[in-house]
Amino acid sequence: MFLLLSQGWRVFATGLCFIFFGIGALCLAFIFVPLQTLTIKDKSKKEHVAQSIIQKAFLLFCQTMKFCGAIDYQFIGTEKLKSDKGCLIVANHPSLIDYVLIGSQLPQCDCLVKASIWDNFFIKGIVKAAGYIPNINPEQLLDSCSERLGSGNLLLVFPEGTRTKEQGEIALQRGASQIAVRTETDLRVIHISVSPSFLTKEKRWYQVPTVKPMFTVEVKERIVVKQFIEDACSLSLAARALNKHLNKVLFP
Repeated sequence: MFLLLSQGWRVFATGLCFIFFGIGALCLAFIFVPLQTLTIKDKSKKEHVAQSIIQKAFLLFCQTMKFCGAIDYQFIGTEKLKSDKGCLIVANHPSLIDYVLIGSQLPQCDCLVKASIWDNFFIKGIVKAAGYIPNINPEQLLDSCSERLGSGNLLLVFPEGTRTKEQGEIALQRGASQIAVRTETDLRVIHISVSPSFLTKEKRWYQVPTVKPMFTVEVKERIVVKQFIEDACSLSLAARALNKHLNKVLFP
């Protein structure tokens, strides 16, 4: 009986939190971010301010989900991120809120976003204000990534391209590896686990498990990309070798 009541409350709390997220996204896009950046003329500075606001909003959202009892979470090794500059952050992608969890710990973080996000009424204003990079044109994408990384920015990429399927073989796209080798940028690995599974690709938000999900976000090693470039005959082979290595470290 207690488990059923607990599960029912978490369905309600999760729905409430996502309503809060949608309203918050609209407020950030049309009120808070424009007001905070009104007097800033430099485009890069505007984006950094927007990203800092997003980080605080993400942290508030995570804390709200935890306070309501919808989820629990822990971060391990986040102090490593303080020394990362001009670095590509790669993470596995088991749930819908992975980016929110990671973003809550990063005052500055660029992100590759799917083209569909730019048509999402609740989110498109935020991604545009933050200067996130749309994953549309491959050539333009590489130039944009190179420019951001060269400026010392952090860039978050989910190499799977979408949330991990609960069943079937895991396949990494080579986009993150290609960006790393062609811009000669090191990678910082983040591994996310959630037990029991929640907010996966196959399940609706209201399909909550019988016990509270626990998210663990662990910041792991930094991969030096130079070694992969030196050991390969071409950048394409270097990217392929790096991708194989990423598959091992992202899914230990």
